[in-house]
Amino acid sequence: MIRLHFTAADLCRITLAPTANALSETVLSVRAALLPGPRPQGRPDPRPQVRPGARPELPPGARDGVGRGGAGPLYRPRSAVREWHRSLPGGAVARAGVLAELVAEDGFVPDFLLQPAAPDFADGLAAAAATPAERLALDLGIPEVSGWNGGLTRPGRWAHELAQGSPIAARALLDDTRRYFESSVRPLWPRIRRDALTDRALRSEMLLRGGVDALLTTLGTTWRWQAPTLHLPSASTYDIPLCGRGLLLVPSWFATGPMVMYRPEAATVLVYPLYDSGDAASSGERPEALAALLGGTRSRILALLRSPATTTALAERASVSLAAASQHASVLRGAGLIATVRTGTAVLHSLTPLGEALLAGAAD
Repeated sequence: MIRLHFTAADLCRITLAPTANALSETVLSVRAALLPGPRPQGRPDPRPQVRPGARPELPPGARDGVGRGGAGPLYRPRSAVREWHRSLPGGAVARAGVLAELVAEDGFVPDFLLQPAAPDFADGLAAAAATPAERLALDLGIPEVSGWNGGLTRPGRWAHELAQGSPIAARALLDDTRRYFESSVRPLWPRIRRDALTDRALRSEMLLRGGVDALLTTLGTTWRWQAPTLHLPSASTYDIPLCGRGLLLVPSWFATGPMVMYRPEAATVLVYPLYDSGDAASSGERPEALAALLGGTRSRILALLRSPATTTALAERASVSLAAASQHASVLRGAGLIATVRTGTAVLHSLTPLGEALLAGAAD
């Protein structure tokens, strides 16, 4: 379990990133292709990501789940990620060049490749390129530092040269990363940005309607907010005080679980999987196949909840009154097809496994 401990100052300094981070998404897309599957949904990623800090109990490196060599569960990327990977001739790893050497088989991602403050890909890559050699060596675990629980499993000659500050090695990383982004991620970026904006709107609505409690309660279905601590599922145990610097929430299209980056000088970063928009057109869904069973409006509402929504948002999507949306949601919940998380006056509806299975059957 990873536990994020909030103070009153931290609760006042929770911010939402404007969109997904381009460099982080580029690296995580390579990792998604490397990690084996299938993986049960709703669980943390394979490594607990936490950036180095001054406090000895905080593990170095950006982390997210079980430590190296751990036998914890593996996790399945969203269906859209698997479809994207299958669409790449030769696959993502072959296209990534030396970048793939910096993402270990167990999912380790070096800190310097995660630049949460960068507004776009070019700025993120420039910030990564400016990382001092001693920081690179620490981030890569070359040489291994006492107390370090992250690094490359089998760093090759090129990785050692990069850690030593070789300009040639750095140029290879810049060129391969830029080439990979342009060929493999940029064509997908409009969709990633659209989905991230949708997710941000949902988080903002939860914050407006239910306050910080509603926002933190609904971040992840397996996460637990018990004020003043946010509990994130993990096979490793870390206690991370936010120290009054707040929390930056960054949505990710490619992440399959929480990633925490502890920054001694700034707000801690929490990367979380954004809600799947569940585009019916791309999934082949035929809501009319459920109409005879649920009725036209109710089957359409069930399909719309592929992307979780509040009652107000659901009414707007379905073009029905708020009372009608609430009534339909109540019937679907009573049938076990949706679940509702309630925080004060705010509620968030989402599909249950049974609801997902019913929609999947309608698409066959």
